[in-house]
Amino acid sequence: MRYLPAIVVDAVLVLLFAVIGRASHQEGPAGFLLTAWPFLVALLVGHALAALLTRRPHRPWSLIWGLIVWLVTVTGGILLRLATGDTAQVPFILVATLTLGALLLGWRGIAAVLRRRRAASPPAPFADDADGDASAAPGAAPADPHLTADPHRTADPHRTAAHGDAAYDDAAHDDRAPDRLRDDEPPAVDDPGRAR
Repeated sequence: MRYLPAIVVDAVLVLLFAVIGRASHQEGPAGFLLTAWPFLVALLVGHALAALLTRRPHRPWSLIWGLIVWLVTVTGGILLRLATGDTAQVPFILVATLTLGALLLGWRGIAAVLRRRRAASPPAPFADDADGDASAAPGAAPADPHLTADPHRTADPHRTAAHGDAAYDDAAHDDRAPDRLRDDEPPAVDDPGRAR
């Protein structure tokens, strides 16, 4: 289940929020579950709502997902506290809103930056590859010239001959392949005197 890691991270951060909050008021940390449970319930509702509202594919680590989870967690947590007879003073609401926002959106922002960096960085060359050609191995045959870079094609790392993409099946369909015959031309003759 792709939601589970994000739910676990968010739940740990809500528990951390409760522990820090109780410690800042010199209250025993053992009662942190009393502070955390309304926010944990609201967190689960927030994830369910985010799954319904966001586009597919669902990305629980995205900032928009986190924004939905944060707003539902804060609002639902405060409302559950009030519904069960607990208090929710304005300073507590402000601190809960800001702290949970920093925690629930913060890790998603860091993850987004790391994903962008990883996507923007070129792949590292192989350590044993001296000339930079990652496909060259000792004793390997040269690469198929029909599968190499073509200036008329757009670079797409997901479209390769290994995936069976018809656009890369040059050996069967490319008019530029000199070793293939086209249906509309006669076979080439090596010696004009040997024509059949």
